[in-house]
Amino acid sequence: MQFFDDSLHPENMEKVVITVAPYGPEWMPEDFPEDIPLTMEEQVQKAVDCYEAGATVLHLHVRELDGKGSKRLSKFNELIAGVREAVPDMIIQVGGSISFAPESEGEGALWLSDDTRHLLAELTPRPDQVTIAINTTQMNIMELLYPEYLEGTSLANPAYQAAYSEMTVPAGPGWVAEHLKRLCANGIQPHFQLTGMHALETLERLVRKGVYMGPLNLTWIGIGGGFDGPNPFNFFNFIHRAPDGCTITAESLLKNVLPFNAMALAMGLHPRCGIEDTIIDQHGKRFTSVQQIQQTVRVAHELGREIANGKEARAIYRIGEQYSSIEETLLANGMAPNRKPGQKGVPQRG
Repeated sequence: MQFFDDSLHPENMEKVVITVAPYGPEWMPEDFPEDIPLTMEEQVQKAVDCYEAGATVLHLHVRELDGKGSKRLSKFNELIAGVREAVPDMIIQVGGSISFAPESEGEGALWLSDDTRHLLAELTPRPDQVTIAINTTQMNIMELLYPEYLEGTSLANPAYQAAYSEMTVPAGPGWVAEHLKRLCANGIQPHFQLTGMHALETLERLVRKGVYMGPLNLTWIGIGGGFDGPNPFNFFNFIHRAPDGCTITAESLLKNVLPFNAMALAMGLHPRCGIEDTIIDQHGKRFTSVQQIQQTVRVAHELGREIANGKEARAIYRIGEQYSSIEETLLANGMAPNRKPGQKGVPQRG
């Protein structure tokens, strides 16, 4: 992305789109009973509370009454319908890389099989976005979850730690291409969850080949364990290499969430918060999703940035837009055109 002399002036920045991930599937209700809803009514109300606090994008997972993450398609449909009715302007973004499988008669839910993950494109009512990873990668969230933060929680259990340490996100070329095809055919926008520069480069190749033709809404994830680590230089390099016409959201974990959100806010980018990312504040105290949103709003206002409402966030994300050609996609996302046969040098527009 390009930065001009006045790019850090708030009057030249888009309004802030706050993403909240308030369902935190890695935590059990006893880890934070004040902020982990169980009934469907409570889960819908959590979305309402987050929206009223200033978040306009809801990163959605679903829980069963026993507190475990739901893998039932019907439960996802039910929560999406409830949120859509309660806060119609909120952008519903279903977490698509983990913790989903449909119901099957007489059998347990499957874990991350390609066929069941593709059914995210069949959710009814359809969400606005489904997150999608690029390139299969390790997702060892335990690498940076320090023992002092886990004491007294379910993740202090060695068996849980071993399972989460070995978690991967399957996102090979064939699956990605098919998933993008199905999402776009059903009018669902992919939101790209990128683990580092290699993923951004692969995504650019997909765009240049016409595998994906739509807006580029990107989240940089600095959580370590197979993803970029929470090092500002990783984040800045990603920003520097990202196309001018994309949106970028920062995502990290625990005490790294606030610093990266502050950096994103200062540079005209967008923040993400919620108990999926941290259940503690900078002092190690429990920190609800709504409190995190309120803090994000305060920091944004101190920097002179305005918070987008639901309709404004939809315009910034270009919800509903798709493009009809590679050239149109490159232009809309601020990318240089493809090289024509025999063309020398760097391709220029015009």
